[in-house]
Amino acid sequence: MSVTLLPIAYTLFVWWFSTGAILYLDSLPRATYRYSMAGATLLLPLALYGLAVTRTDVSASGAYAAFTCAVLVWGWQEVAFLLGYVTGPRQSPRPAGSSEWQRFVGAVQVVLYHEFALLVLGIAVFAITWSAPNNVGAWTFAILWAMRQSAKLNLFLGVRNRAEELLPAQLRYVASYFARRPMNALFPVSVTAGTIVAAFVWESALAPDASVFAATAATFAGTLLALAIIEHWFLVIPIPTTALWNWSLRPRAAAAAVDAALAPALPADEK
Repeated sequence: MSVTLLPIAYTLFVWWFSTGAILYLDSLPRATYRYSMAGATLLLPLALYGLAVTRTDVSASGAYAAFTCAVLVWGWQEVAFLLGYVTGPRQSPRPAGSSEWQRFVGAVQVVLYHEFALLVLGIAVFAITWSAPNNVGAWTFAILWAMRQSAKLNLFLGVRNRAEELLPAQLRYVASYFARRPMNALFPVSVTAGTIVAAFVWESALAPDASVFAATAATFAGTLLALAIIEHWFLVIPIPTTALWNWSLRPRAAAAAVDAALAPALPADEK
């Protein structure tokens, strides 16, 4: 039972805490961003090294370590994007009266460098782990990437809850490229495909002949997929999902006052 319950609990905690920690960092005064970015950048090579070290470790602890390292690699691009360091060539709201095609082009431009960063990091993770016995890191990154791309497309096509309140002030312009609709045609495809894949993964996780490593690895993947599907439902169900991370958003008001007071003294790239 612990082979299933402990990975589920660990994935839930990592999902909740890592999301909140990143939101907390971008809720601090902007003068702190360089230190947060530096810290994340120091962790990145350590996480990649951890993936390399554990690539042949097919114990339960090896699965936990690879999962954690993959999440840390993913976290680097989240921090880089939300702090405004790696975004795209366009850093302005959607122009009034622009066509749907212009909205699409603009939406690509606001996240272009971010998407390149994801591609580079994904290639690095796969190069390190894919042919190795322990490829938990590769599967973790692949699930995060696929479900995040699906969420981005759904936000662009239109959903009820766009979660603009989670965007820091320097990225509020990104929300202008989202559409607001009760649902879009892609949404049922996204959740159905995700649910089918999750069902196959959970079948592997619960197979009676699965090794401890295989069951642990599949449970990580299955739980991550389930959380991603739930996050998709958050986009269309009118419930206050931000309550999960209220603790991480509390510094924003005080940080805004500090930023306003220090604005003349901040370097150009910090404003």
